[in-house]
Amino acid sequence: MQNILAIDTCTEVCSVSLYTQSKKTSRFLKGVTKSSGLILPLCDEVFDETGLSVSDLDLIVYSKGPGAFTGVRMCISVVQGMSLAFDIPTLGFSTLEVVGLGASKKYNNGKVAIALDARMNEVYWGLYQQGIFTNEMLCKPSESPQLDADYMGVGTGWGAYRQALTEATGVDCCEPEFYPKAENLIDLALAHIERGGLLDDNLPLPTYLRNNVAQKSLK
Repeated sequence: MQNILAIDTCTEVCSVSLYTQSKKTSRFLKGVTKSSGLILPLCDEVFDETGLSVSDLDLIVYSKGPGAFTGVRMCISVVQGMSLAFDIPTLGFSTLEVVGLGASKKYNNGKVAIALDARMNEVYWGLYQQGIFTNEMLCKPSESPQLDADYMGVGTGWGAYRQALTEATGVDCCEPEFYPKAENLIDLALAHIERGGLLDDNLPLPTYLRNNVAQKSLK
């Protein structure tokens, strides 16, 4: 793969990364209202900086959720548009896996417990252990699985529900201010390709985990 574009808008942050000639050119936005709506200008920036265009891409990698409903839809819509218009294959990864890989690299910890704030007193939960992502689910913080003390907690769920998560999991070390970044999507894609994994020729689709938001909000 020569040219890979990665896109993430599934949480309260927004990022893109363009991989070409073994180099990543990235943008990351945090603390901006409706940041997902800025994804196309960010793509334009990395294209301008590298001298490439959408038609030069060999692959588009994206976060498919779970996450904020609008952010997930925005990410999928942008990827679908580019992919269909230029017949570019795609590859989607869980937002939780993107966070897990990033934290594992930054903190040099092979055991990462990811919890993203899903609102409604729930978290999007997953484990990233020695390069393998498992246990993706939606659950109440108090129902998170018991873990050993070697794990590190990351993600906004640890900020919103730290006491409940710590009591349920036994994990005390955490970093709530940790977010998905598109550059880690690039690393996931390259590892997937190196293992001989297939690309997706089908229409990119989201992962929501919660399909009955309206009913839950009335309870």
